[in-house]
Amino acid sequence: MKGRPLRFAALGDSLTEGIGDPLEDGRRRGWAALLAEGLAPAEVPVEFRNFAVSGAQTLDVLERQLPDALAFAPDVASVVVGVNDTLRRTFDIQRVAARLDGVYGAFGERGTLLLTACLPDPGALLGLPGALARPLARRQRAVNSVVHALSERHGAVHLHAADADWVADRALWSADRLHPGERGHRLLAARFHALLAAGGAALGPPPGAEPDRPAPTRTAGLWWLATEGTGWVARRCTDLLPQLLALAAEEVRHGLRGTSARLDLRASAGAAAALSAVSCPVSADGAAA
Repeated sequence: MKGRPLRFAALGDSLTEGIGDPLEDGRRRGWAALLAEGLAPAEVPVEFRNFAVSGAQTLDVLERQLPDALAFAPDVASVVVGVNDTLRRTFDIQRVAARLDGVYGAFGERGTLLLTACLPDPGALLGLPGALARPLARRQRAVNSVVHALSERHGAVHLHAADADWVADRALWSADRLHPGERGHRLLAARFHALLAAGGAALGPPPGAEPDRPAPTRTAGLWWLATEGTGWVARRCTDLLPQLLALAAEEVRHGLRGTSARLDLRASAGAAAALSAVSCPVSADGAAA
């Protein structure tokens, strides 16, 4: 007789939605679905629901995904989000911290086992020039420092996924250079499984490392850039590019003056201030009240 189902809810953006790991029928799978298969022993069914949506920011997770996920009453929940926040002109690390604190806390109040991860910055993945890449890297480091601290505060199982080794391994990434391919999704699932198994929270077999399908070819990458990629870049440039150019100009000015360290200190101070403010309640727009 099978035991009570274990419920796993996945929240976040395109990474968790499964972009880069398509199935033959057109659906997306992704690391969270792969992880779900190994969370429980064979006699315990796992109910998995993926609430993640491509393009989601922390506000979307707080206001749209969280209520549905809480209604599902999961035993395990993953919250991996923040990169899209860094790609918007409205980026505000204090709002990001307040929203994440609200989401993490909501699961903690219900005794849900929480999974989180820090992520590489998109500038490094895209290979942007230094003056453009450094401001994005600084934003992602701020998000990661907030995620690190809040994960510890809320007792989450936290995966360090911003390390350079896996970012540099192109075999792990899809044609768009921004999302893992099947092999990369399998690696993320296996790393989460190892952390959970070490704590006795994953009782099923780990996800296999070998992909079911061949990696995308260079031709596939060029085709993506010529079709979907052009639209992706255009949509984000409309929102971010003017500000990113201003940030790049500031980067160059500080570089010429030898004062680039001030920009790093400013970002670090902003993240520290954001963490000191998260004890405040979250208002309707996700900011600290």
